[in-house]
Amino acid sequence: MPAAKARACTILAELSQAKVELVGKPVILTNGSARTVENVWLDEFHGLRISIREHEGRWPVSTIKLTLSARP
Repeated sequence: MPAAKARACTILAELSQAKVELVGKPVILTNGSARTVENVWLDEFHGLRISIREHEGRWPVSTIKLTLSARP
């Protein structure tokens, strides 16, 4: 497999894992509010972006201060 294709596959695998780990999970944001992650995107200019329930727009993943485990 060419090196570029291997890197692209690695990036897509990591994006998929980030979605599994974050989508639907409660998080504490850097502003201290607790919200739920709705989706994760890879933005070619800004890197990993997330959407937060009840907040418009896409935010950098660095907006997350702490990921909480969902209660059973």
